[in-house]
Amino acid sequence: MNFDFSEDQRLLQKTARDYLAEHAPLSLCREVLESDQRYASSLWKGAAELGWLGAAIPEEYGGAGFGHLELALIAEEVGRALAPIPFSSTVYLASEALQLAGTDAQKKTWLERISAGQAIAAMALTEGPGQDDVESVSARIEKGALHGVKQPVVDGDVADFAIVAARADTGMTLVLVDLGGAGVERESLESIDPSRSVARLRFDGAPAEVLGSEGGGEALAAKVLDRAAVLLAFEQLGAADRAFEITKDFTMNRYAFGRPIASFQALKHRLADLWCDVELARSNCYWGAWALENDEQDLEIAGCASRLAATSAFDLATVEMIQMHGGVGYTWEYDCHLFYRRAVFLAAQLGSAARWRDRLVTRLDARAA
Repeated sequence: MNFDFSEDQRLLQKTARDYLAEHAPLSLCREVLESDQRYASSLWKGAAELGWLGAAIPEEYGGAGFGHLELALIAEEVGRALAPIPFSSTVYLASEALQLAGTDAQKKTWLERISAGQAIAAMALTEGPGQDDVESVSARIEKGALHGVKQPVVDGDVADFAIVAARADTGMTLVLVDLGGAGVERESLESIDPSRSVARLRFDGAPAEVLGSEGGGEALAAKVLDRAAVLLAFEQLGAADRAFEITKDFTMNRYAFGRPIASFQALKHRLADLWCDVELARSNCYWGAWALENDEQDLEIAGCASRLAATSAFDLATVEMIQMHGGVGYTWEYDCHLFYRRAVFLAAQLGSAARWRDRLVTRLDARAA
């Protein structure tokens, strides 16, 4: 069994890396973080023109029709560049939800707009900080009207539509809401990573369409999160790999007592441990990508494993990055804090690591039984 990517897929990845190196240096992330911009609109337009937004969307809906393996490699490069665009919420979450359960009309309306870069999406499941599950939602959908509050919603302040978890008479349901319509109020929230926007959404009778089946939202949300976990793990992997490279280069070129500080055992061993953590995450991500592409039952396990491994590797990479840069690692002028902010942000985006660990253990127990 070959878990590596093909030459064509690697060429796609190189093209993405070269494009982002030219159009999305770390200074772009810093520019968005330090300004009132919510995302880099020029980069979002470029991603659409290159077909990244529709990489896993069928051609009949305007997508490139590549597949999830290609999307995973693009996600890795998006993470590596710390690209300040609403890529994960639109492509990993909303697009996947529409492909899994949308009607032909919903797919034609929104997937075509996503592929063309004309629509940004958000997925609103939680209603408060620290809420990791959809079982406790209190928002309600009654006679096609949505009532409730969702927060924090990643990219909710710039999204054109949202997939929202709400209660119906038959149980938890996912609904599609046009955020430009009546009954929707948005409020931007502060985030640890201002290069990625977060919002509070209030719905007061907003028109909503059921996505999938009424009462089937919990199962659908679980499927979407499993798929998004793999793709977001690749984004975390790319960022962790970049953080490691920057840290290694810094320690190789900074001298103390006439020799590179990377040559001292205290740092040398920590760099080796960090490299192992990143490579272990890469192995889990590759397994997750294989399961995602082949739509195997292994995705329930592989998604959790890739999510946990990538979260751990990215967290460790940023902590070591700051510490090995010494005093300057804590300063605003150096880029270490950009990686640390993104690591904390992504670690919380799909629910905490503790929640994913519980999900993994529960699924392993069920499989063993």
